[in-house]
Amino acid sequence: MTRPKGGYYKSELGEPHKFDPTFRGPVRHRGCTDVLCCVIFVIIILGYIVLGTVAWMHGDPRKVVYPTDSHGQFCGQQGTPNAKKAILFYFNILQCANPTVLINLQCPTTQLCVSKCPDRFATYIDMQLHYRRNKSYWEYYKQFCKPDFKNPDKAFSQVLRDEDCPSMIVPSRPFLQRCFPDFITRNGTLTVANQTSFKDGHGEIRSVVDLRDAANGITSLLDAKEVGIKIFEDYASSWFWILIGLVISMLVSLIFILLLRFTAGVLFWMVIFGVIAAVGYGIWHCYWEYSSLQGKPDSDITISDIGFQTDFRVYLQLRQTWFIFMISLAVIEAIVILVLIFLRNRVRIAIALLKEGSKAIGCIMTTLFYPIITFLLLALCIAYWAVTAVFLASSGDAVYKVMSTLPNCKYTNLTCDPETFSQSNVTTLCPGSQCTFAFYGGESLYHRYIFVLQLCNLLVFLWLVNFTIALGQCTLAGAFASYYWALRKPADIPAYPLGSSFGRALRYHTGSLAFGALILSIVQFIRIILEYLDHKLKGAHNACTRFLLCCLKCCFWCLEHFIRFMNRNAYIMISIYGKNFCASARDAFFLLMRNVMRVAVLDKVTDFLLFLGKLLISGSVGVLAFFFFTRQIPVIQEEVPSLNYYWVPLLTVIFGSYMIAHGFFNVYAMCVDTLFLCFLLDLEKNDGSVSRPYYMASSLRDILNKRNRKRPDEKKKGRKQKK
Repeated sequence: MTRPKGGYYKSELGEPHKFDPTFRGPVRHRGCTDVLCCVIFVIIILGYIVLGTVAWMHGDPRKVVYPTDSHGQFCGQQGTPNAKKAILFYFNILQCANPTVLINLQCPTTQLCVSKCPDRFATYIDMQLHYRRNKSYWEYYKQFCKPDFKNPDKAFSQVLRDEDCPSMIVPSRPFLQRCFPDFITRNGTLTVANQTSFKDGHGEIRSVVDLRDAANGITSLLDAKEVGIKIFEDYASSWFWILIGLVISMLVSLIFILLLRFTAGVLFWMVIFGVIAAVGYGIWHCYWEYSSLQGKPDSDITISDIGFQTDFRVYLQLRQTWFIFMISLAVIEAIVILVLIFLRNRVRIAIALLKEGSKAIGCIMTTLFYPIITFLLLALCIAYWAVTAVFLASSGDAVYKVMSTLPNCKYTNLTCDPETFSQSNVTTLCPGSQCTFAFYGGESLYHRYIFVLQLCNLLVFLWLVNFTIALGQCTLAGAFASYYWALRKPADIPAYPLGSSFGRALRYHTGSLAFGALILSIVQFIRIILEYLDHKLKGAHNACTRFLLCCLKCCFWCLEHFIRFMNRNAYIMISIYGKNFCASARDAFFLLMRNVMRVAVLDKVTDFLLFLGKLLISGSVGVLAFFFFTRQIPVIQEEVPSLNYYWVPLLTVIFGSYMIAHGFFNVYAMCVDTLFLCFLLDLEKNDGSVSRPYYMASSLRDILNKRNRKRPDEKKKGRKQKK
């Protein structure tokens, strides 16, 4: 920037910007901003607490934890007749393959709480035949009948009509506290208790494939359960070494950030020249292939002549293919070189800011541990939202509905009373229908608006999460701004910069942070609704509706990312100037637009180096973990625990290392963004005079050819030292 006569600066876009002679760095004496939004935010939080209290009064999480039988009673609940019956048993699991299951999310058959699942094939008819000779058949079968049924001689048709006992039982095992057939695949053949067929209780022989269709997906889930047990065993035996790996990644991340002041430029230019060399080699290789194909038969045929081929090796036999590759790589090479030539100073500024960010974190080390506070606050928000959602979902009394396997039954989905259902005419008009527990609800005003309350719960949850993130960003920005605006670093940095910044953000700017978080939360809420609608319309054949929905999702995705970017910079301006959200967002936007090229270069250079750092840290720790868990380090080979799957702790260490590096580098990215905006403000508001000195580091002043004029007393000291 240059400062022409008249007190104006010209930005990168050539637009004049007035010099502010009253600017003295970050504002220390502040006032509360966006008070109205702060009051609304506090009221919403109090209302959210009231909502959670009301949900706690009406809800019962046992309705989610315990399975429920056809009468709405919990299986396994202490203090009830079902205390020792923790597993749900389906009278006729074949009915679970009915399409109504997908519509109503309920299997249209009687469901009973039992203490254990059946372990053999049996039918009610066979039980009656054997019962007369051996009473033990009835003693076993009655475990799966209604508790008040005591008459094994009752006619089979009447038993089915009154839903007293199941017509058959099959060997099962519990999964998610429900009895499902015990499927085993032997030599590629699906079996249940080593049988491929069974009696269905109505005199027909059925294949176990019918059971599989009824319990679709259970086989893979049961196998997943066994794998899950082994994974749990691996975690139990390797948790100590996983913890050591995560601690190593934390130390490496810290060292990497602190060393960026020395290595940022080297890393960047090494990769850039590596890319240039790689593209150059690609150009040479394409030219060599192009030349070697000269004179060979059919090599001069054009791509349009041969058309589309599934075997892409055919195209590699054509000179035109390598010529296109060569021209494309040459264009890329020229673009990269031209960008480096014309933007070299901006790249140097970006690297200098990255180095300065490393110095700032070295002076304010406590900022690296602030993400722990953000994590705890986010965990609190998530836990409160989840508990409230569960209590809301479990509010109300048991509601029973008619479930019928007949597609034309007019009573399907109508409410019913299980006590009087057997005497009603529904069983006559719709044979085989059941009065089955459907869900918990009611007819009161509260129960009618449960869905609306769930939406409110979600919106306030998003607001609180975004406010927590905003508070962290504003706190870090204030701490790093206090570093930048200290003329003599680190002597002039105020005491406890992180704690002071946190106090300022909460005391003066809660309303502004809540305002920015609310805007972002509304956009996220709309995106969630659009995703829900898209999920529901996946089977729709209306192409116009799907296209419109896809466009809306794309637009709101772009809007969310733009608002995130603007909020981040607005919070930095709030931490410096102490203005309200709208004024800060406006100032940040125009400041960035006046320096758009610097913004683009810094953003890409920062993203590239941080991504490279995350890759290096997670990759190096992952390689070390791989050698350790595969017993390839002789020194500590005997310390390696015995594992079922060595990839379980390995992937945990890699993922955990990446997340730890991500947390550290988020602080670093916030530091660089804050220093960058302070740097732009410094250029616009200061001129290097004695009264208006530049606060930027000497490396940045050297790149821009800026100098701070020395005071007369400093000049005298300099002359004395020379003498």
